[in-house]
This record gives sequence, C-alpha cells and structure tokens, in this order.
Amino acid sequence: MRVGILLGALLALMLPSIHCVEAQEPRKAYRIGVLISASTMVAPFTDAFREGMRELGYIEGKNYVLEIRARGPKTDQLSNLAAELVGLKVDTMLTVGFPALRAAKEATSTIPIVMHTGSDPVRRGIVASLAQPGGNITGVVSIGVALSAKRLELLAEAVPGVKRIAVLTASQTIAAGESPVYKELEAAARALGVKLQILRARDPGEIDKAFLAMTEGQAGALLVLAHPPYLQHRERIIRHAADNRLPAIYSHRIQVESGGLMVYGTKRADNFRRMAIYVDKILKGAKPADLPIVRPRTFELVINLKTAEQIGLTIPPNVLARADRVIQ
Repeated sequence: MRVGILLGALLALMLPSIHCVEAQEPRKAYRIGVLISASTMVAPFTDAFREGMRELGYIEGKNYVLEIRARGPKTDQLSNLAAELVGLKVDTMLTVGFPALRAAKEATSTIPIVMHTGSDPVRRGIVASLAQPGGNITGVVSIGVALSAKRLELLAEAVPGVKRIAVLTASQTIAAGESPVYKELEAAARALGVKLQILRARDPGEIDKAFLAMTEGQAGALLVLAHPPYLQHRERIIRHAADNRLPAIYSHRIQVESGGLMVYGTKRADNFRRMAIYVDKILKGAKPADLPIVRPRTFELVINLKTAEQIGLTIPPNVLARADRVIQ
C-alpha cells in the first residue's frame, strides 16, 4: 500500500512536466530571404544552396523556408524586393550579384546578410575588410579583376594571331578607363600584344549597336564581362557573336550552355553550397562580423566545340587540353 501511495505521488509530480513538454510548440522553421540580381540565376543558386543545406541536415519546408525575390530583365525592383524581405522579418538574407547586395545593405543593418558577388565589397564600401567584415554582411566574393584578365589571356590563346579584342561591359567606370578591371585588362592586353575596343552596352538596343561597332572596328574576338544584363540578354549576345563569326568568352556556365564559345570562371555551385555553411553558422548564433569573407577555391574552363565549328574556329590543342568540360 505504502509503495502504491509513493508511486502515485511521484506520478502526480511528473504529470505537470509531461503536460508542459506536450504543450510546447515545435520550433518555427527559419525564414531565409533570397535576393538575386538576375532572374536567370534563380535555379542555379537555389539548386546548389538547397543541396548545401541538405548536407548540413536542413530540410526545406520542415526547418527552413526560402523567400525568393529576383529582378526580371526589364525592371529594376531590387530596392522594393529587399524592403519586402525585411518586412517578412527573415532570419537571414542571401544575395547574389552586387546590385542585390547593395539593395540589401540599404534595406537593413541588422538582418544578417550572406552575399555572393563578383565585385570588390571593400573597394565598393560594403564591408571594412575581407578578413574582418564588421557589420551584418559576410559571404563569398569572386572579385572579377584577375578573372577578367585570365579570360582575355585564354581568348587570345584560343584565337592565335588575334590583333583586336572587343570588350563588352555594362560598367561606366570600365568604359571610361577608371576601374581596376580596366587597368588589369590593359596590362594583360599589352603583354599579349593586342588592342582593346571597350564598348558599353546595357540594354538590347545598346548591345545591337555595340556589335555594329565591333564589325566596324574589325574586332577579331570578344570578351563579355560579368554583368547581370548579359545573363538576361545572353541569347541576343550569343546570336550576334555567331552571326559575326566572332569567338567570344563569357563568365557564367549558362552562357556557354546556351551556345557561347567559351567560359572561364568560378564553379558557382560550389560557392552557393559554401553559403549554406555560413547560413548554418549564423542560425546557430554566429555574427556575420566575425565570419571572414572567403574567395572561391575552384575554377573551370568550358568550351563549346559545336559553336567553334559553326564559326569556323579550330581550338588549339593546348587550350582544349585545359578544359574541364567540352560540349560536343
């Protein structure tokens, strides 16, 4: 009897705790905002990022949800989209492309931001330094200065004897010869013994005029710099290059998969998966200010031999041997 009374008393003491545990609501799923400068990059980013989150044990729809916002080819709504994500009170915000990063920075100084950009965030005044960014921003940076020069070198190797290379840019500072990218390209051009024809174009009409200028200037090859409009209008650019039998090198794999000749750049899927690592750290309490901004570790050269054949170009064996992927 005494044992029964003791067990009853013990059970009575435990019941409130059991009910309390049962009454607790499950933790809400983290809400992650995604702001992308070019709508064409949505699928490449989200596919790789989701894979990175899965590797870390996160399940979309269960312990996190994505709020995706991207700019289309005809409108510039990044500021409004960034404000919309802030209004949703996302736990962290991911940005792809410098325009998206700038809009996010202007929209919030408190929500953690994990970026992917090809611009120098220190020179552009976004962070204090790569090692100690400070503030609410960290992520992966693929600064395009050295990459642009490398693309120029590869293009000159792929087109032996080329004397004049056109450079398509959406940047006013590059077109005006005032940026580090321009200075790096000029130095590389001098070393290669080629002349550059810098042409600025942002919209379809300007792109059409730029190709007319290339024809008039007798450009023998084309370097397309990494700018969001050139992803949005890639089919137009690729078509012009093909019609003019102009060998061209690009920065995004999607451009060569769409019919461009060559691409050299970072393996963006790897970068996007690395962003998931930083998101995990932030969700677990880390501060962006304490997370060093990292550079890409992997690069790739992709060559489209079908396009080379169409424009009558034979890729030299030494260039072909360095390709990570060849599209037949």
